[in-house]
Amino acid sequence: MRKHKRKKQGGFGGSENGCVTRESDCGRKHKLTVIHQALIRDPVDIETLRRTAATKGGLLTDELRRKVWPKLLNINVYDLPHKPGRDVRENHKDYNQVVMDVRRSMKRFPKGMPAAERAVLQEQLIDIILEVLKRNPQLHYYQGYHDVAVTLLLVVGERMTIALLDKLSNVHLRDFMDATMDSTKHILNYLMPILEQVDVELHDFMNRAEVGTIFALSWLITWYGHVLSDFKHTLRLYDFFLASHPLMPIYLAATIVLHREKEVKQTECDMAMVHHLLSQIPQNLPYELLIGQAQDLFEQYPPSLLAKRAALQSRKSLSISSFQAFHLSTLHQRPDSVLQRLTRAQDSTTSRHGLEASLPAAQGQLWREGNRMMKMAVWGLSATLGAAVFAVAQTAMDWGPDLILQLF
Repeated sequence: MRKHKRKKQGGFGGSENGCVTRESDCGRKHKLTVIHQALIRDPVDIETLRRTAATKGGLLTDELRRKVWPKLLNINVYDLPHKPGRDVRENHKDYNQVVMDVRRSMKRFPKGMPAAERAVLQEQLIDIILEVLKRNPQLHYYQGYHDVAVTLLLVVGERMTIALLDKLSNVHLRDFMDATMDSTKHILNYLMPILEQVDVELHDFMNRAEVGTIFALSWLITWYGHVLSDFKHTLRLYDFFLASHPLMPIYLAATIVLHREKEVKQTECDMAMVHHLLSQIPQNLPYELLIGQAQDLFEQYPPSLLAKRAALQSRKSLSISSFQAFHLSTLHQRPDSVLQRLTRAQDSTTSRHGLEASLPAAQGQLWREGNRMMKMAVWGLSATLGAAVFAVAQTAMDWGPDLILQLF
């Protein structure tokens, strides 16, 4: 087996090309500080957030995920979609399938969660999925999509999940949401060329067994959420994938197969036997090690290099082609404190300008008449007080217009 060397670990500064690097020997508190500083910078330091999400431990807490995940996907948390109405379920072609999949997703919820609470979340999950599909009629539901949605829901809540899932569905998950499986198969086809670059013997063994790549299908389309029993491992991978290229899950699949190289080679060279082995993903994998190796593989054998192979030239990936524009769109985000202030200012301006327009015609007329009467009263008062007093008032207006206007 040709071993790929791990690059020397660096700090959060990373390399000039902004690629994700592993965490240096710094503690949890330092990482929390780095993330906080990246979030309050203007514009937000998105490259640092990507690096911290990918390095050891990921984003550490759900509280941080609620702050960082939206930034990784360029989501304004002060402009989230409204909760879906009941009409979202009406006459939806995927309604029955979504309901069946969500009802079967009990194992994806934390153990010990009260049944009533889980039932509420499942109803939200149904509405979230249907709402995103309704917003994007070009997308097609697939079984496993709910595994992605429930992971987001358990961390960020209903409204933010709609926003995140909508963005993911149009970028990272886009190839899985075509009307056919052709684009998904295209992404799976990257697996064997990666293995061939690293371990020709393992690659040839799997070819002789004719095992194909279907064993990794559920890993890919659910971001491993369907196959991992420990939710903390799922969250760790979501931190990584949200900060990475859309093809990173297939690079991680390659590292898992390479990690199990001896097991695979010791198995009978038979399609059914090898498929059974590989489809049963171990629950005690060294995830931090594998994440680092996946990053190395991506840097050494990027998709552009692998795509030169004939098997990968026949179809264009929408996820890959749209990623560069998506990546650039995330680089000029304002920090949440600024977004909150701007949202409040906009709401205040909208309320002032919209107040008269929102009144019924008769009330609007009274509002305008009232303003005229107030002006006439002020003019009358000024005339009565005489020119001298008016002059004093005028001088005061020059020095303190806000105060005078408040008096009137």
